[in-house]
Amino acid sequence: MRLDRFLQVSRLVRRRTLADRLCTHHRVRVNDHVAKASTRVRVGDVIEVDFGGRRVVARVLKVPEDPRARDAGFVEVLERGPSEEA
Repeated sequence: MRLDRFLQVSRLVRRRTLADRLCTHHRVRVNDHVAKASTRVRVGDVIEVDFGGRRVVARVLKVPEDPRARDAGFVEVLERGPSEEA
């Protein structure tokens, strides 16, 4: 599944357009590498999203097979707090 879609279905980001914009502005990292919106997400990946003032780090627990699925159980939040840039 694409990263922008996964961010939406896992509820880390509310809208796919926002997820795409965050990726475009290099605010999303997968396994410590800047990620594009088209990056494929796999179980075990660590995703870091920088929203400007806050940062969320999460581990992928499962990737949904149905792209319409929505569940907070797809990720385990490892860290949540202020951004390192703030």
